[in-house]
Amino acid sequence: MRILVDENVPYGREAFGTLGGVVTAHGRAICRGMLADVDALVVRSITKVNADLLEGTPVRFVGTCTIGEDHVDKAWLAANGVAFSSAPGCNANSVGDYITAALLTLEQRLGLDLSSMSLGVVGVGNVGTKVAAKASALGMTCVLNDPPRQEREGGDAFRPLSDILACDIITFHVPLEKAGAHPTFHLCDKRLLAAMKPGVIVLNSSRGPVVDNAALKAALADGRVRAAVLDVWEGEPAPDLELVAAAAIATPHIAGYSFDGKVNGTRQVYEALCRARGLLPEWDPMPLLPPPDCPELTVDPRVPGALFGAVNAVYDISADDARMRGILAQEGREAQAAWFDRLRKEYPRRREFFNTRVQMAVPDAGMAGKLGGLGFAVTNAAK
Repeated sequence: MRILVDENVPYGREAFGTLGGVVTAHGRAICRGMLADVDALVVRSITKVNADLLEGTPVRFVGTCTIGEDHVDKAWLAANGVAFSSAPGCNANSVGDYITAALLTLEQRLGLDLSSMSLGVVGVGNVGTKVAAKASALGMTCVLNDPPRQEREGGDAFRPLSDILACDIITFHVPLEKAGAHPTFHLCDKRLLAAMKPGVIVLNSSRGPVVDNAALKAALADGRVRAAVLDVWEGEPAPDLELVAAAAIATPHIAGYSFDGKVNGTRQVYEALCRARGLLPEWDPMPLLPPPDCPELTVDPRVPGALFGAVNAVYDISADDARMRGILAQEGREAQAAWFDRLRKEYPRRREFFNTRVQMAVPDAGMAGKLGGLGFAVTNAAK
């Protein structure tokens, strides 16, 4: 079996090399001409997988090492006998860590008190569930909106979008759907932004077109939206530079780019290909994982900003923001796109909070509970 793997898939050669010959390529460069003798294709979100790419090729399996699937024409694959797998939930914890870091950074910069604020979570799948749990650990009141889950599950856990509009902060975690019962393309448009609480803070780490970027830029300019945290953009990899400049935190589609999350994606697609071929999975990534850069921390709950300090020691989201703003100095769409893609390709290895053990300088059950709720392993927590 011959397998073409996006070069940004971690351990792609090691994993899929146990099943056959592996070749790698940049995700945006993958084209039909590369697939003349390829049986399986493994991509990430930047490769458009459709008839234009696959028609007339021997590819009989496509896997995307991402939770998002809008870059794949699944209907065409099914109609043409091509097996498909994504990696649901692989980077949910990574996005949860990203949103946590963003919220605590905004709290520091803007003088907020997160524990007195409400967070509207639009989309409560694998990612939204993690985000809500971590925000609750910060003391925030979470209001959940997920119409498909509401229809399936009933009850009062999920609120209508009108209830979300009264929240202090709103974060989007929905798939990109342009049709169907619950379309999400430009879900956050001029009309929705105008209906939000004045001074709202908006976060989007789902897909760029879920938020009408032009409408958000206008809302930031006139002050209706106090701040925006954007990881995804319309027009990627060449986003609206005025919106990049206006965002409080701007990053290049890396919310789910923790090393742990990406390896999870590799493992899930590898196992799916094994199932498609009737093989038993033999590859195990655990022996290959490097030690975390920050294996231990001591946190003194008596120090102001101790929680932010702990999170920032593991994941400094401001560094991602600073690197992203280098795009503002690039001239021309081609150079801007190249900058955006390079940031993704060369993204520093980021580990999730659960890899770090926290020692409390003095026992503090409240602080320990927050840290534990965010995923840290906490010792000396009592009393």
